[in-house]
Amino acid sequence: MRNDLRSRNHRCFWAFLVHRVSGVALSVFLPLHFWVLGQALEGAGRLESFLRWTDHPLVKLSEIGLVLLLAAHLSGGLRLLLLEFRPWPAAPRWQQGALALTAGVSAAFGLLFALNVL
Repeated sequence: MRNDLRSRNHRCFWAFLVHRVSGVALSVFLPLHFWVLGQALEGAGRLESFLRWTDHPLVKLSEIGLVLLLAAHLSGGLRLLLLEFRPWPAAPRWQQGALALTAGVSAAFGLLFALNVL
């Protein structure tokens, strides 16, 4: 039991959790995205009214969150690919550096998108 509690406070566990949660959130978003694309098939007026709704600040904030989730999932997946193709055993220092790099890349993309959107 004690080892189980320590492993849940490890940085790699949190990276795993962020990767999984971002993947689930993106999979929930995907059907909504297809629904919006379907609005274009119903006519330009319908799509235009939806696009006007996306100008609200709360929608813009959720777009920033979406880009942040996408960047976190992408960089976390790249970290996992590097981990898979790296010869074992993986050094703990390398893991911590990769975790810091993926967090920094995700935050940078989210910030760049936020500055461009707002």
